[in-house]
Amino acid sequence: MLVSHTRIVDIVGDIIRIQVSSSKSESEGRPCLGDLALVDSGNGATSLAQVINIDRDMVSLQVNSGTKGLANNSSVRFLGEPAKVTYSDNILGRVFDGAGQPIDRGPDLSSDPSVPIGGPSANPMKRVLASRMIRTDVPMIDIFNCLVESQKIPIFSVSGEPYNPFLARIGIQADADIVVFGGLGLIFDDYAFFRQQFEDAGVFPRTVMFINQASDPVVERLQVPDMALAVAEKFAVEEGKRVLVLLTDMTAFADAMKEVSIAMERVPANRGYPGDLYSQLARRYEKACDFKGSGSVTILTVTTMPGNDVTHPVPDNTGYITEGQFYLHSGVLDPFGSLSRLKQHVIGKVTREDHNQIMNTMIRFYSGARDAEQKQSMAFELSDYDHQLLKFGGLFRRRFMDINVAMPLEEALDLCWQTLAECFQPEQLLMKQGLIDKYFPKSKPAGGASDEEAA
Repeated sequence: MLVSHTRIVDIVGDIIRIQVSSSKSESEGRPCLGDLALVDSGNGATSLAQVINIDRDMVSLQVNSGTKGLANNSSVRFLGEPAKVTYSDNILGRVFDGAGQPIDRGPDLSSDPSVPIGGPSANPMKRVLASRMIRTDVPMIDIFNCLVESQKIPIFSVSGEPYNPFLARIGIQADADIVVFGGLGLIFDDYAFFRQQFEDAGVFPRTVMFINQASDPVVERLQVPDMALAVAEKFAVEEGKRVLVLLTDMTAFADAMKEVSIAMERVPANRGYPGDLYSQLARRYEKACDFKGSGSVTILTVTTMPGNDVTHPVPDNTGYITEGQFYLHSGVLDPFGSLSRLKQHVIGKVTREDHNQIMNTMIRFYSGARDAEQKQSMAFELSDYDHQLLKFGGLFRRRFMDINVAMPLEEALDLCWQTLAECFQPEQLLMKQGLIDKYFPKSKPAGGASDEEAA
């Protein structure tokens, strides 16, 4: 029989603190960190809560549905188990809230098995070195910053940029077996957009969605990444699936952490965020793994930068944890601000032999195009080579940098060669002659864009 505790000391925000007796007769009712509890307000309303801190006989819990209307004489019963999430094949094509309850009016899943959330990361001895590419059909990713299985990488962006539509496109186009989507503090329109996009593209039957809307309790926002990653890990380990986890927006997750930390009167660190922000983010990102003899978990998130400030605590800490970033601004992926530290494991090894040379050559010419544009803006006299670079820069932005462009990697590599042929002579490329002989178009492609069209 569960022991009821009624000594609630204080209520701050969604956090309650209760005093737990240390007597042996009540020792069975003492909680562990992360355990669930049932809070009964006495008027028939109950809510789940989770233990987030234990200080001798003082226990702090965060109440999922909030503390509004909760009296000091409410009773708390510890359930003796951590938070869990439903896991079975039946969750594919389903939508859950931040408490793990279905919100899509589908069949009841209460009899399906569940697994604990927030467990430790995989043993490093069980990890495999990343060596397989996840194709996204986005040229700026597939050519210049490959997404690799087991990679953890964010999309750095700012409010107003189309990062959510871009994330949805990657979820639809990526060659993953299962997509696990976690929405953190989404407005209803964004939630409806993601669901509609997945349904229209026909990928919803292999997708699981965990949604915390902006109107939902902040406390549940902290559980969404853990639930999404627990499910992803099970699909990868037990069924050998290649799982892609999409999370948006991790800055909202960090803000929820800050709100809880303030309610607990913890000493704030940089800009009010808790001092363990780095470890809390790393605990989630380190779930990315290629499991030995099984599947993989790849994590792609959105991290918005308030004021486009990359030194903000959330993107700053994220950069030390992840293996690169995609920098989305002005509606394009910036080739200079973006980086994939694992791309060398797949470029030229599992992709075409010309991939590495094409990547370097295209970026070198685009850098030159940027310099030529600066000279043009300052009214300097331009050489014939500068005009070639200007034409190339316009074609590069239109054909590759636009995030709405979608094409397979091989087609994108062929388009790179075509673009180079439209702007330069073979001897100007400074590439391996064998690759030029094999891939450079023998004649200039018909219908090439004029200088005015490229600009």
